[in-house]
Amino acid sequence: MVDAKMLNKMSSAPGFIAALDQSGGSTPGALRLYGVSESDYQGDEEMFRLVHAMRVRIMSAPAFTGDKVLGAILFERTMDGDVDGEPVPSYLWEKRGVVPFLKVDKGLNAEENGVQTMKSMPDLDTLLIRGREKGIFGTKMRSVIAHADKAGIAAVVEQQFQVARQIIGQGLMPIIEPEVSIKSPTKEQAEAILRDEIAQQLDKLPAGETVMLKLTIPTVADFYAPLVAHKSVIRVVALSGGYSTVDACEKLSHNHGMIASFSRALAENLRVTMSDADFNASLAATIDQIYAASVNKS
Repeated sequence: MVDAKMLNKMSSAPGFIAALDQSGGSTPGALRLYGVSESDYQGDEEMFRLVHAMRVRIMSAPAFTGDKVLGAILFERTMDGDVDGEPVPSYLWEKRGVVPFLKVDKGLNAEENGVQTMKSMPDLDTLLIRGREKGIFGTKMRSVIAHADKAGIAAVVEQQFQVARQIIGQGLMPIIEPEVSIKSPTKEQAEAILRDEIAQQLDKLPAGETVMLKLTIPTVADFYAPLVAHKSVIRVVALSGGYSTVDACEKLSHNHGMIASFSRALAENLRVTMSDADFNASLAATIDQIYAASVNKS
């Protein structure tokens, strides 16, 4: 069973989820945005040490608390790391009031039928058990939709829900993330197919089983309202998908019931060269901006 206090917070409290889960392929880009070039480090270990230091700086900033940040999605290495000697998941929940999630997917397969499904995860149960023992509340897994191909989108959604049932079986809350690319030439049509496929899968869930959804901000405002209202969905969160913070927040503000789960848009104004005072002030301003877009709807 999922943690009742964390579930209550995630179900009903105002706020948003911080996505701090860049993995091997996306870490160099996250570091470049932060002002750390690939010439500044050698090898994966040093790269991951630097990105962990960036994440610790974010997680320990004064504004990064459960008052506005409901949860944080972690890369596996971040889950296994620490903040001031305390394991990251317990630090987040016990010291900051932030619910910890874990990214569990292992990347994407090559595009087929306009989509990229998730790579096989043969060791998923082992990872889920380890995460649960460390205090992780839920998980996140990402697929990508590039075109409005019905067979491809159906395959993505079916795989997502199949893995979600495995996650639920281990007592964790799954975040299902079938991302529609903001660059898709058929984005609006893909969203229509996606909404129908997700609704069909939600209707098949046994009574009492619940999931979260992480979706690209739709082209049509409130398009995912039926999913927000579904009895088997405790929260629908929005990914920034490459939009700037300003654009992502503006678009999100028109979608009632959706809250942010931003990655790049959360950290885009942060730089390694900033003083702690400037870093904390910049992050606080961005947190306020994302919180407002998640809570105050036009």
